[in-house]
Amino acid sequence: MRSDICVEKPLEAVSVSPAVDAVFSYFGKEIFHHEPAGTSMETLWLPQGKLLDVMRFLRRSEHGFDMLFDLHAVDERLRRHRPTGLGQVGFSVFYQLVSLRTGRDLMIKVGVDEAAPKLPSITAIWPAANWYEREVYDMFGIVFEGHPCLKRLLMPPGWQGHPLRKDYAARATEHGPYILTPRKQDEQQAQLRFVPEEWGLARGNGQRDYMFLNFGPNHPSAHGAFRLVLQLDGEEVLDCVPDIGYHHRGAEKMAERQSWHSYIPYTDRIDYTGGVVNNLPYLLALEALGDIPVPQRAQTIRVMLTELFRITSHLLFFGTYVQDLGAMTPVFFTFTDRQKAYGIIEAITGFRMHPAWFRIGGVAADLPKGWDALVEDFLAWMPKRLDEYQKTMMENATLRERAQHVAAYTSEQALEWGVTGPNLRATGFDFDARRDRPYSGYENFSFEVPLGKNGDVFDRGMMRLEEMRQSLRIIAQCLKHMPSGAIRADHPLSTPPARERMKTDIETLIRHFQQISWGARMPVGESMQMIEATKGLNSYYIISDGGTMSYRTRIRTPSFAHLQQIPEVMRGGFVPDMVAHIASIDFVMADVDR
Repeated sequence: MRSDICVEKPLEAVSVSPAVDAVFSYFGKEIFHHEPAGTSMETLWLPQGKLLDVMRFLRRSEHGFDMLFDLHAVDERLRRHRPTGLGQVGFSVFYQLVSLRTGRDLMIKVGVDEAAPKLPSITAIWPAANWYEREVYDMFGIVFEGHPCLKRLLMPPGWQGHPLRKDYAARATEHGPYILTPRKQDEQQAQLRFVPEEWGLARGNGQRDYMFLNFGPNHPSAHGAFRLVLQLDGEEVLDCVPDIGYHHRGAEKMAERQSWHSYIPYTDRIDYTGGVVNNLPYLLALEALGDIPVPQRAQTIRVMLTELFRITSHLLFFGTYVQDLGAMTPVFFTFTDRQKAYGIIEAITGFRMHPAWFRIGGVAADLPKGWDALVEDFLAWMPKRLDEYQKTMMENATLRERAQHVAAYTSEQALEWGVTGPNLRATGFDFDARRDRPYSGYENFSFEVPLGKNGDVFDRGMMRLEEMRQSLRIIAQCLKHMPSGAIRADHPLSTPPARERMKTDIETLIRHFQQISWGARMPVGESMQMIEATKGLNSYYIISDGGTMSYRTRIRTPSFAHLQQIPEVMRGGFVPDMVAHIASIDFVMADVDR
């Protein structure tokens, strides 16, 4: 392995956090294996038998965590550089715990036996674990004992195999031809039939039967194929079952056969309304893993493009949000403003919705001549439009009647289900990763974090309106204080050597050939980076085994957690309120299904 292609980076010693120290004091240190943070979270390996006790302790103790941020698994069987705490088992399950109030993170890892892959469910401790455990069961075949309804989540009910296992083929051509016979089609249709008893739902109350209504499988504003099965008593929603997976494309599986660089365009398609916002957590995780410094000009350009995409995403939300609440014309105005923002994005990147323009160590190209005039025009245009939206839409009596005090939840309820971003801030919870966990130079910008009071449909709409004002404020600072200098890091893992040197030096020629043909080799290690994406906290957790592509890429998206919360919010509500709540969530199904 060439040192100029792969730079091995040793982990530095980090002191034990108060939470881990409390675990050691309560349970004894000898049964755990502790790993310092390095480029990822502080990690604690523990035996299966202690999982429930440790998770209860971390949830309730004074050093506890207020959110189960993520939960997933890794097939460790082909990993050449196996972690010390894993032992000889074939799989590992990781639990990412965060405390947004104190800024603490902790990753819990448990080894799982290949012959009998099973773990106890933590749904009684963290309700948000429900879908995450179902997805791990679906993708890896790990059984969570005690789960209330352990079914496949993303794949069809009759699917054979577990796609994220290493022995599951990544390409369709490796699976042989697909033949759908009439009998097989009938079997698949029968598997999709909704049986209330399988979900713990009663068909009636002894006096009258309940109605079961399919809401979908589509979204009223065409945000993707999403199905809700409603249990109704008249118009009252007694319960509901969200059904996802219609947009699943295996985005995490694709990362295992794409080079670090060539996977960038795939990230654009996760939250497809967010564009380069999706590139950012992936690249930040890689840059931390490879110790790649990003020039200040590139960081500022990234921030400007990110905030432009935040505005385009919020405008899409705002138009369809008001449309779902009964107003037909506002969506045409918001789409007009989106086109103005996309005009700037296209002038800078050459593309509109999916530019895939950020690069490892920087951006693809420098700002073109005349970019500043376009931004100035947009900054002069948008504030007046936002004032008009607030006056004509959010101050409209009919909209307020439809939205205020509807589908409300508290900060504690939001944290319990993993709700983040504007939907969390609508409850009054004061957290924004750009300010509280700054990245890409956000610490150099001045902006406010809008907060709601009631956590209802109305406040969730107002959050996007106010956030667009703050995004304009950040963009104005980018325009005024755009640094000069390089747009890419001069680093062997991010930038091929100059052609002039390549023509005179054989070592440089070899390095150029290897990087262009096979891609750079990232150091062995793990890295996780979360950002404040358009819809909430988005993170990439990357494991490198020292190769030219990822060993495991886990994408944690905000929309996944937000849809899981729907039944908790809507029980006891009414069908029109449910439509309003769905409109206020701001999701796209590609962000859910990946």
